[in-house]
Amino acid sequence: MEKNKKKSWWNVSVSDLTADLQSDLENGLTNEIAAERLKEYGSNVLPEAKPPSLILLFLNQFSNFIVWLLIAAAIISGVLNEWIDAIAIAVIIVLNGIIGFVQELSAQKSISALKKLSIPTCKVMRNGNLITIETKNLVPGDLVILEAGDIIPADGRIVDYIQLSTQEAILTGESNPVHKISAPISDEKMAIGDRKNMGFMGTIISTGKRSLIVTETGGSTELGKIASLLRTQEKQLTPLQIKLQKLGHKLVFFCLGIVGVVFLIGYLKGFSFVDLLLISTSLAVAAIPEGLPAIVTITLAIGVRKMAKRRALIRKLPSVETLGCSTVICTDKTGTLTKNELCVKKIWTNEEWIEVSGTGYDPEGDFVLQSKKIEFTSDPSFMKLLEIGMLCNNASLTYSEGDWKIVGDPTEAALLVLGKKGHLEKEGLDKSHPFITEIPFDSERKRMSVVRSSDQGKVLYAKGAPDIIVDLCDKILFQGNTIELNESHRARIVEANQELASKALRVLALAFRELPEEHQSSESIEEKLIFVGLIGMIDPPRPEAKEAMTHSEEAGIFPVMITGDHKDTATAIGAELGLSKEKLQAVTGKELDNWDENKLEENLTHTCIYARVSAEHKLRIVKAWKRKGEVVGVTGDGVNDAPAMKEADIGIAMGIKGSDVAKETADMIVTDDNFASIVQAIEEGRGIYDNILKFVNYLLSSNMAELLIIFAGIALGFKDAQGNPFLSLMPVQLLFLNLLTDGFPAIAFAMDPTDPQAMKKPPRRPNEQILSVHTFFRLFLISVVIAIGTLGACHFGLRESAKHAQTMALTTLVVVELVRVQMVRMPYHISFFSNRWLLMALGSSLLLQVAVVYLPPLQKVLGTVALGLIDWGVILGIAVLIFFLGSLINWLLGRKKI
Repeated sequence: MEKNKKKSWWNVSVSDLTADLQSDLENGLTNEIAAERLKEYGSNVLPEAKPPSLILLFLNQFSNFIVWLLIAAAIISGVLNEWIDAIAIAVIIVLNGIIGFVQELSAQKSISALKKLSIPTCKVMRNGNLITIETKNLVPGDLVILEAGDIIPADGRIVDYIQLSTQEAILTGESNPVHKISAPISDEKMAIGDRKNMGFMGTIISTGKRSLIVTETGGSTELGKIASLLRTQEKQLTPLQIKLQKLGHKLVFFCLGIVGVVFLIGYLKGFSFVDLLLISTSLAVAAIPEGLPAIVTITLAIGVRKMAKRRALIRKLPSVETLGCSTVICTDKTGTLTKNELCVKKIWTNEEWIEVSGTGYDPEGDFVLQSKKIEFTSDPSFMKLLEIGMLCNNASLTYSEGDWKIVGDPTEAALLVLGKKGHLEKEGLDKSHPFITEIPFDSERKRMSVVRSSDQGKVLYAKGAPDIIVDLCDKILFQGNTIELNESHRARIVEANQELASKALRVLALAFRELPEEHQSSESIEEKLIFVGLIGMIDPPRPEAKEAMTHSEEAGIFPVMITGDHKDTATAIGAELGLSKEKLQAVTGKELDNWDENKLEENLTHTCIYARVSAEHKLRIVKAWKRKGEVVGVTGDGVNDAPAMKEADIGIAMGIKGSDVAKETADMIVTDDNFASIVQAIEEGRGIYDNILKFVNYLLSSNMAELLIIFAGIALGFKDAQGNPFLSLMPVQLLFLNLLTDGFPAIAFAMDPTDPQAMKKPPRRPNEQILSVHTFFRLFLISVVIAIGTLGACHFGLRESAKHAQTMALTTLVVVELVRVQMVRMPYHISFFSNRWLLMALGSSLLLQVAVVYLPPLQKVLGTVALGLIDWGVILGIAVLIFFLGSLINWLLGRKKI
């Protein structure tokens, strides 16, 4: 195959296509050819915009109005020959820039790492085996197998299809499904929308199944050509970041007002204009929390990384915030609350019960009838049951690396295992019963049928929900004879179905019929079937799911099971999980059809299980909960779940059995398909929000205290021993303090563990204010206490000198603000030693302050002097007093988190 040889692939015959691409319609490519082509054509990924260069990322740290003010202050200091101040301000500006750069780079790396965790896959034929590979490893000539709900992973020619239609609005803007063909189209200049025998990367299989031979990958696809023109990076702010931006704007005006008053009072008190300019600019930087949005991004990124370790991939950052507000989780049963390791345990045929031994996908086991192993080959009804299960089946079962592995649906895999226990081989059956066509399963039909050739002619094999299959039958296979299916038989089938479902078994009915030579490939042939029997499969509840249910209820979250399974099966599983309480009810889709919206809303809080429901029912349930003002999370794995997931506040896709459409629709992907992982993600989401609140409250109380210290010192007319106007903190000291309080502890707060009591409290309200009036008042009171204590230390130091007083004030403020870190953390039930990063940050800040106090070069830069033991005793005493007074304020005002 010649590289980059462009062809009108829709224009050639299938035989010419396979010849050009050196492919095979049965075996696909060999691994060797695929490896060579991957080197030749590169990965099947879309062109992406390059991230900003490191230099640009660093320079962006200085594109800030406040930083510009500081640069201006440094220039003014230099012009006035205040070189120490000028150099000190410049050094601190650069240090702040470096910290911001490192934090933003870390956030970018976290988000990039998360993208790599969510890797799309597809099913291909390689060396004659159906395997699952990462879509980035697709190459031209690969034979890809697709079905409803899959996103087409590369451009390709359709070579086989069953009732196939695709949704191509992403490319053509056409909202109606496009019905596909496999025959060549003669027009070489056909528009994209008219290439009915082609599939395009990024489009979705709406219905049916298909085989597709890849013709173009990556940037050569139609979607890749568009992506090359749109290499822009989106930077989406989360709702929380937007709230904080608005809060920041309000605080800017508030702080600038205070700074203006400080400037005016200082001028009236005799301070020089230059000193006041330096004081005002540095005070503005210390007071205005310009780093809030960046800290939120970093905290979210770190939190999302924590979630990924707990098997929850966040696709959209806003969902992290929404998780903490969740009040209702509507969850699937199969694979989410249960293990999704189906194994057939019981068979009902010939109106007899047959036990099946064995576990998992290991095809070792026996068939037992009335406590005796049976000779299955002598029972035509039993053998026909096994045969239908293997022929009406698209899964594959292989033995590799000492274990049995499946590709495909777990239900179909369980039927393959059952057949192998009866010594049937799918490969042999497929050859003796060649495939003709298929009517695929979907959630509305609740059945699947396959037409194959046999010695008796064309035969339709069907499997599906018992109530659906039985309604399509008019005969029954009983002890090898086909007889009329009368009402007595129907009653016994219903009774057997209920018996299996009551034991938490998933039940399938199997049937068949011989077809006339001339038949239509449509649902009309799924009638006059011959009923063969029922199969009961066990899908045991996950051991951790029961505990997760308890945790969710303790957290004020209402769990709801929504399943297509039989009501008795769903109720039995619900009872094992502790979901089905006496006061709560289970409702079927049929019963739901008889409820109007008012009745549905009235019964929401009394219904925890919905069984035998459709996609429309699921959507109705979600909408009803949202109308009640609840924050709803919805799990899903199929294309039919996408509407409900999109409607929900949080759409949660299953990473293992989820379709591509479900994953694309979702806000979050659970990599192990486990309900417990969803509950853990909610807990983590609450912890992330708490960590953001900790930093916001810590930063604001510190900044307000600094404002009050300067304001009060100037307003009260502090003077040194010579009677000159005295400033409690020099501008360079304020900037240094801002570096310590904003820099080191800020990022460390993001590493705090989640409050152990987080899931024993009700969810927060989505419209909850970041900074309520009540919270602001508490923070202000604590800031007043900090300011009084710091000014007290400053006044104590004035007995010796102005520099001594300023050193006392600076050191007191550093120690108190480090103590304040633990004050903020105390209401969250976490120990002082639970965050080693925070301990290192506090230790670094304290060591840096000690260095500033005792190292002569730093003393000269920051205008400090060495402190004695008595000075340290005063500082520590003030810190302890402030700790107790702050705790008292917190207790008096309701013990709320500050």
